[in-house]
Amino acid sequence: MEKVKQYINANKDRFLNELFELIRIPSISSISDHKPDMIKAAEHIKKTLLAAGADKAEVMPTEGNPVVYAEKMIDSSMPTILVYAHYDVMPVDPIEKWDIKPFEPVVKDGKIWARGSDDDKGQGFMHIKAFEAMVKTDSLPCNVKFMIEGEEEIGSANLPAWLEKNKSLLKADIILVSDTSMLAPDKPSITTGLRGLSYWEVEVTGPNRDLHSGIFGGAVANPINVLAKMIAKMVDDDGHITIPGFYDDVLVVTPEERKKMAEAPFNLDNYKKALDIKEVFGEKGYVTTERTGIRPTFDVCGIWGGYTGEGAKTVLPSKAFAKISSRLVPNQDNVKISKLFKEHFESIAPDYVKVNVEYLHGGQAYVCPIDTPAYRAAEKAYEEIYKKKPIPVRSGGSIPIVSEFERILGTKSILMGFGLEADAIHSPNENFPLEQFYNGINTIPYFYKYFSEMQK
Repeated sequence: MEKVKQYINANKDRFLNELFELIRIPSISSISDHKPDMIKAAEHIKKTLLAAGADKAEVMPTEGNPVVYAEKMIDSSMPTILVYAHYDVMPVDPIEKWDIKPFEPVVKDGKIWARGSDDDKGQGFMHIKAFEAMVKTDSLPCNVKFMIEGEEEIGSANLPAWLEKNKSLLKADIILVSDTSMLAPDKPSITTGLRGLSYWEVEVTGPNRDLHSGIFGGAVANPINVLAKMIAKMVDDDGHITIPGFYDDVLVVTPEERKKMAEAPFNLDNYKKALDIKEVFGEKGYVTTERTGIRPTFDVCGIWGGYTGEGAKTVLPSKAFAKISSRLVPNQDNVKISKLFKEHFESIAPDYVKVNVEYLHGGQAYVCPIDTPAYRAAEKAYEEIYKKKPIPVRSGGSIPIVSEFERILGTKSILMGFGLEADAIHSPNENFPLEQFYNGINTIPYFYKYFSEMQK
């Protein structure tokens, strides 16, 4: 392992420059105009994996954006680790909130600033460079495969079909994922649970055209007003979601487990200060860390309609729209929840509007046991670099495809994240500490080492 460390140290500047090359490709999966950038990013990753030492790498088509697959097979009798990452990124809006150009990475205050610096180009790139360091120093103790997709930020809709077609190709002992975060730079943690997700777009239609708000106002329902009232009915004053049947299958965490979760360091005052809010809000009977880890949510992610340009326009709009999501917990089925939401939302619509609910994407929750060889190997790997035993935590975020890995491939995943809460993923000024980037590259080889030893 000393040779691996020396290689990483000797090449750290090159690693960073190569990451910047990838970041400069604006691979925004949700915007169709960036389709050429998706192909460009995939081809770039293929080239990088081959240079790192993969025996083969290819850009494999799906019904949407391609998947980059690569492998290095040392011996079929040895353990195989399958690395998952994604090369697509979130849109950059609102662009005026950025202090830099989102796709022109810079290093400032010890951090990489750019869209994708953390989620997930930075974290995914750590795996390629850790792999390279092991290959180039002849230290790789196992077989390694990569699948790096381009649709995670839009729900990985086409990846399950690709998984079904390539089951034998993807055969592995564990799937290794770095698309999550740690508690703090000095407090390593392993994500042992992810919430599921259901995501919809709703449309409320009133009159058949936009109307003059003076002539028709007060006589015809305003779809924006109606939509706002309907949304307000979805969550009560105690933060409880009002959809009938919504909580029927929620896995209730025992008092003992909640007590163990409370051991994770958390300072509510610092949390509020960092967000510049006076008080937190959430489901009654649960503390903040439980609300984001073990309880479901209902949130409006965007809402629009009518005139939003400069100045005034007295218009009563024909339509109003919203994008809405629910984070789900173990035992909640995203398909069932989506049906319950649609039925309930349509049922509370008054007769003077028409409502259409479109399901966009979603996925199931995921829980990783802490008594597996993969978890113990990850635990030991973090200890090597951070000199502290990592804390198991349940994340409020969702990676819908992780539960699909287990369903389709029959393979468990281990979630070794190196991001931080302050990295502003999905927001303006996304960043990733250089120390975390390099710590990740140094930690991953230890996982390979310990996991391989535990399989003997």
